Amino acid sequence: MIATGHATREGTAADNADACKVHRLAIGTVAAAVVDGIGHGPHTSRTAPLLAEVAARITARRHGTAGLLTAGELIADAGPDDDEANAVAVTARLRPGDDVTRIAWVGDSRAYGWNGTELRRYTNDHTVGEQLRSNGAPWDLAKEHDNWLKNALSIATVGTVYEVTIPDRLVLLTSDGVHDQVGHEQLEALVREHGCDPQALAEALVAAAEADEEGYRDDATAVVIVNDSAFPEER
Repeated sequence: MIATGHATREGTAADNADACKVHRLAIGTVAAAVVDGIGHGPHTSRTAPLLAEVAARITARRHGTAGLLTAGELIADAGPDDDEANAVAVTARLRPGDDVTRIAWVGDSRAYGWNGTELRRYTNDHTVGEQLRSNGAPWDLAKEHDNWLKNALSIATVGTVYEVTIPDRLVLLTSDGVHDQVGHEQLEALVREHGCDPQALAEALVAAAEADEEGYRDDATAVVIVNDSAFPEER
């Protein structure tokens, strides 16, 4: 059995530019997508659910890279007013009986795996800040560049969609409104507390995001996938 949960919560801006979708095929394959719109506004908020729907459905039928590239084609043209929406995203695909969940992502949405003992982050952010860290730049300098994206759906290519497999029973997909505003230790504590109930865990993750010192709280979205078909002993 593959169980899932998902939740999203609007931040302190006027609308929710995040979206998520879980799609299940007739054969039992489950795919999910978390989409985080870049910026805010009615156009972005209308488009984000469409991107999540397309990414999840194509990922289920094909694979994560196909899902993200297909979604990206919907926004690849800037439009006559140069105001087409843009976003980052992460997808997951799990087939019944598989012991790994296949992840694909562009931007700074993330995937985590829980092996029953440890919560591990399996993705790296496609940001200037992350690049600076990997090259040994001071932490304070890198942090100032964490909002500078190097990749997004509208410009994604086969070469810029990253993939990874997660060999864990429980997988989390999160937008940065969750993982930037909830520390890793707290994320792990929430998984320990709610890991047997994926819907409760998804809701707890988005509820845990708090406003920063300036009162800003980003939109927060999470998807939880629990693979009991391959790991029944860990229930």
